[in-house]
Amino acid sequence: MRVMVKMAGVWDRTAEFLSDNLAAVLPIALLTFFVPASIKGNFTAAMTGASEELKILLTVLQVLFAILSVWGSLAITAMALDIAGERSAASIATRRLLPALVVSIVMIVVASALVLPVPGVLAFNGYDMAAMARDEEVNLSMSVAVFIVLYLLALVFLIVWLIARFVVATPVLVRESRVLSALGESWRLTRGVGLRIVGVIILFVIVSWVAMLAAMTVFGSIFALVAGRGDGVTLSGVMTSIVVAAVQSAFMVIPPVFTAKLYLALTAARFRHEADA
Repeated sequence: MRVMVKMAGVWDRTAEFLSDNLAAVLPIALLTFFVPASIKGNFTAAMTGASEELKILLTVLQVLFAILSVWGSLAITAMALDIAGERSAASIATRRLLPALVVSIVMIVVASALVLPVPGVLAFNGYDMAAMARDEEVNLSMSVAVFIVLYLLALVFLIVWLIARFVVATPVLVRESRVLSALGESWRLTRGVGLRIVGVIILFVIVSWVAMLAAMTVFGSIFALVAGRGDGVTLSGVMTSIVVAAVQSAFMVIPPVFTAKLYLALTAARFRHEADA
């Protein structure tokens, strides 16, 4: 089944939802996106010269912040699907958090497995993996280097394609109360529109990356001039992380709304196709 869904229309509905529900979305975004991102922005500096105990603590906090961000995305998705208000969205996000984490872990495991051929080839050709893990200089042969470059390029395209085909898995998981079967349903719904979704993903990644890089560079330079530079956690670093977190949070709100509206558009198109058949 091939469906006809206009991405411009999905973007319009995404923008309309955000403009009409900003007051409801903003508290969730601040709590689950902005606050964790503001704090995580200083973790790298805090780990410089830190004890092993502190490094473990910061790593645990990173995991907890990631889970909190997943919860926020689920809540916003429920609101964008028009199945919940601000309070009931929190309840739905809490109930669907564990299934969402299960799906996320499965996808991470699959992505990690796809990377395994690279260290496998290196180990097979006798390279010291421990030395490479310590960032020691290792000279690769031309054949091995070419293989790794080509494989990683192909892997990037494959992962982007898989993301495009599984992009509405979260709305399916939230609205239809599925778990791993949400991946299969997303694959069926996105049949015929995968390339258009890939284009949207690439455009979104480029725009968000440029915006965050600009915020980091411009404001980082200004704050460094005003507050000075230094090692570890500094005032300029904290101020920069806050600005970057604000920009990052603004972009993080968009994917759950867009995927929810895309899911609604795809299901509506499927129902029309089935009715006409």
